[in-house]
Amino acid sequence: MATTTLFSKPPRTPLVGASILAADFAMMGPEARSAIESGADFLHFDVMDGHFVPNLTMGPDMCRALHRQLPDALIDVHLMVTDPGLFAEPFAAAGAGHVTFHIETVQDAVALAATIHELDMTVGIAINPPTDVSRVMAVLDAVDLVLIMSIDPGFSGQAFMPEVLDTVRTVSAALRPDQRLAIDGGVNRATAPACLAAGCDVLLAATAIYGSDDYAEAITALRTAGPIVSPSQ
Repeated sequence: MATTTLFSKPPRTPLVGASILAADFAMMGPEARSAIESGADFLHFDVMDGHFVPNLTMGPDMCRALHRQLPDALIDVHLMVTDPGLFAEPFAAAGAGHVTFHIETVQDAVALAATIHELDMTVGIAINPPTDVSRVMAVLDAVDLVLIMSIDPGFSGQAFMPEVLDTVRTVSAALRPDQRLAIDGGVNRATAPACLAAGCDVLLAATAIYGSDDYAEAITALRTAGPIVSPSQ
């Protein structure tokens, strides 16, 4: 089992991850550092190959550079790629502490999860909004985290899909205490309360943090989300 324990033994919940897809790429080092120093629990690193999702983003070299700048920060790699098995070892070597891959992309999710654990990382399984939740339920014992996509993956800034909260509730009821449930896409101070109420304990935020003038205030607002409001607001 991996030595990374942020997800299996979090010092607090909910955890808030800063999704650097919405950061200024020309200032990525300072942007990442600012999010961590402002209270983000980890950096969320979206990897897109232009095949599984219609966008291209970043790879192991960016991960390696950020790890050199912030060696104590957990880099949580989200592989939105057609063949995630090709990238587990390169990202482990680049300093990633966690890798999440999509259930839609693999034939044997349990085997890939075991490979990622052998690389001394924790592992997550992600599911897109249209995918039947039963596919994730079948492999829960193999992973440390489940990631529910609340948008169609590929670009930041999309509107939250409230219908995925049914998937959140289904998965949440089946998880062990040492497993985490994350949500990604359209998470902000309006939608976070509903996510937390449904059972999420990891909030991934891109524009909600990097589109704010005050990262610390934005992160605190997510972590301490107040009364439930409509996700459509």
